Amino acid sequence: MPDPIHLQPTAPLAERVLLPGDPGRALLLAQTLLDEPKMFNHNRGLWGYTGVAADGERLTIQSTGMGGPSAAIVVEELASLGARVLLRVGTCGALDESLALGELLVVTEALSTDGTSRALGAGERVSAARELVDALLAAGGDRVRAVTVASTDLFYDGAGDREKRWRAAGALAVEMESATLFAVAARRGLTAAALLIVTDLVVPRRVRIDLEQLRACERQMGEVAARALSAS
Repeated sequence: MPDPIHLQPTAPLAERVLLPGDPGRALLLAQTLLDEPKMFNHNRGLWGYTGVAADGERLTIQSTGMGGPSAAIVVEELASLGARVLLRVGTCGALDESLALGELLVVTEALSTDGTSRALGAGERVSAARELVDALLAAGGDRVRAVTVASTDLFYDGAGDREKRWRAAGALAVEMESATLFAVAARRGLTAAALLIVTDLVVPRRVRIDLEQLRACERQMGEVAARALSAS
């Protein structure tokens, strides 16, 4: 592909990349996980950082923005720059009442109910890399749970029957980027997976996590993700 347009690197890129959607989470994780992080990208408000992780190897943390189209641009450009292992570290809404706020979920597969992953050639569902899923489950132990999620284009979605269809298809949570990440990874021969925090309970009524709990969960998620990348 042509030279990257949206990412303008100001530091080296690691082959291993954590992908939060939120630029603020990228900064938090860089401060938590990296030794002497350097800004990798600040163009378009897509903050990214590269530094040395606890295992002594270089790690990049790059935000993707919200939704599949933005994530697809970032992942394609990272791949063209040399990224090979990509781990989404994001958030989701629970579709099942067995899930609790703050719970960490390892995504095994995503329902492709979004436009971007379908445009990339995904079928009804697309899978994460098995070896990275196994590494996440081992790193998280009893703090994580393996699930199927639904990836969608809309955060504010008034069509309640969709949630019922997603649940009937096996999805326990809903988010916006995992199917796109997995679809790009499949096309590009990359290793990709996703680790998510439950930040919203969608049914029977919407309940949102509080900020203090979210920050603690983000740090915990980052530590699990870094250990999994180190072991994979």
